[in-house]
Amino acid sequence: MTGSASELARRLGEHAEEVCREYLSNGHRSGNHWIVGDVRNTRGRSMHVRLKANAKGPAGKWVDEASSEFGDLLDVIRESCGLVEFRDVADEARRFLAMPRPQWSTSNAQRQPAAIRGSPDAARRLFVMSQPIAGTLADRYLASRGILLSARERALRFHPGCYYRNLVTGETQTLPALIAAVTSLDGRITGLQRTWLDPAGSGKAQLGDPRRSLGNLLGNGIWLGLEPGAPIPVMAAGEGFETMASLRTVMPALPVAAATSANHLAGLTFPPGCRRLYIAADADAAGRHGIERLSRRAGEVGILSMVLRPQLGDFNDDLLHLGPAHLAAWLSDQLLPEDARLFLPPG
Repeated sequence: MTGSASELARRLGEHAEEVCREYLSNGHRSGNHWIVGDVRNTRGRSMHVRLKANAKGPAGKWVDEASSEFGDLLDVIRESCGLVEFRDVADEARRFLAMPRPQWSTSNAQRQPAAIRGSPDAARRLFVMSQPIAGTLADRYLASRGILLSARERALRFHPGCYYRNLVTGETQTLPALIAAVTSLDGRITGLQRTWLDPAGSGKAQLGDPRRSLGNLLGNGIWLGLEPGAPIPVMAAGEGFETMASLRTVMPALPVAAATSANHLAGLTFPPGCRRLYIAADADAAGRHGIERLSRRAGEVGILSMVLRPQLGDFNDDLLHLGPAHLAAWLSDQLLPEDARLFLPPG
């Protein structure tokens, strides 16, 4: 173990119980030990973490009597968070040591087993570690974009300290982020999109690429209004999340899917029973290419596709600068009459 790792492990040991409550939330304290099933936060009693230094050794050391595994609190962070590289483990340890001590409760999110970086398992783990957006910076960010969604939208979460890595320098930092789940039609999370936010509340974080996706995205999307197993005869799809969330704001009964990119839009999976598909236009050439491919695929399976076009740059610009009533009136001329009556507010 390097000197920096040794120092991090020692400092974590000074807060051993807090570390256990954060990363081994399925366990409990018993005397001078934290008892849990294993280092991956499974329920059980075979793993013992020493909470205070004594004659047997320093605080933070642990052993799993069932598997004979042993280690320190850096290993706990690595395994419970599903991290692979040490620099990520060290970053998470430093983040924990710098954050205020929370009020602990038994409702802390259950952590999932270790996951490979960028995999669907990693996406699901990060989603579980995040929190509902109500009252958070993510909620305020969406409101600043004019986006008002139902609290029942299960696809959106907030993470107060999500890793961002500069792909040029390799440097990492933690920033608050809006987390949007990418799901298959059965509701299973296959990936997610992270939108890093300015901690001061001034929109997106000042980064070269404040929005990134991970996981298995092809065929799947960020669904708003998806009820797994329920028929979806009419839907809308587009490339960007904020574009589709803007349409959902003025048509809250219409299921929509954001595919996260033009290529992924072209490969979006159609729900069974879909009869009509509205495709939100994007101004760039790649967006037009994605629309054309999706329209062609829809026609091949008997789905009527129609393109919705914004007045300004995109539908979020329309919502933000023209207002929801103006956007609804603009859309009413582009929807089939029966869909306008069904999905747009009267007026």
